[in-house]
Amino acid sequence: MKIEVLGTGCAKCKNLYENVKKAVEESGKSAEIVKVEEIPKIMAYGVMSTPALVVDGKVVFSGKVASVAEISGVL
Repeated sequence: MKIEVLGTGCAKCKNLYENVKKAVEESGKSAEIVKVEEIPKIMAYGVMSTPALVVDGKVVFSGKVASVAEISGVL
């Protein structure tokens, strides 16, 4: 599983990244977690507001910091 956190490095983006790490750890699943900070790569997903969360190429959250429970629900 590949999980990408899209954002330019703001506090909300960092919070989402931490929530993703916790959710993956709690789930016991194996995942590659990647931070994507380059604007062209973020825009390639059609995301206009960050932070955003992409799981296996599909945008699942955009414009908010998803909670650990919300992230666990999509893993």
